[in-house]
Amino acid sequence: MKNLIKIFSILLFGGFYTLDAQQIVKKDTLAGTELVMTMDSKVNTALESIEDKCSRTTNAVISRDDDEDSGASKPTKIYVPNRELTNAEICRKNPRILGYKIQITIVKSNDEANEVKSYFRKRFPNLKVETDASLRPNYKILAGSYFTKQSAASDLARVREYFKSAVAVQYRIFCAEAK
Repeated sequence: MKNLIKIFSILLFGGFYTLDAQQIVKKDTLAGTELVMTMDSKVNTALESIEDKCSRTTNAVISRDDDEDSGASKPTKIYVPNRELTNAEICRKNPRILGYKIQITIVKSNDEANEVKSYFRKRFPNLKVETDASLRPNYKILAGSYFTKQSAASDLARVREYFKSAVAVQYRIFCAEAK
């Protein structure tokens, strides 16, 4: 029985080497470098027929475009001027961006943070205030959302009247809330 399994495995292993494989050299369409592959001749024939169909389709599309464009050999390119994106375009692409917030102060406990926030809300009801607890045991109290440091400058000047240590810091902001 063991000899039968050995003979069967040798025949099976030898059967893989009888496949009709050949080396094929193709040109890369982008860089033009040569690519050497080993594959079955039937697979190569199938790939060549698919490539021929694709090239016929693209040639037909280009020739139709040539008829419409009065002899132009290439399809027209769309020119997009380089310009700065508006805030609305930036927000559409990425709702959270790197902007600025006003860091009012850093306190040692959550109770102190809540007291500072309530005091701040009384003085500045139009500015959103939040607590960042990522530096535990310290808590950052942050206010507002701004695209640039310059846009935070007017609010920062008003906040500094009550909180001398307030500074504008880079922070992840929600684009829709920013000024």
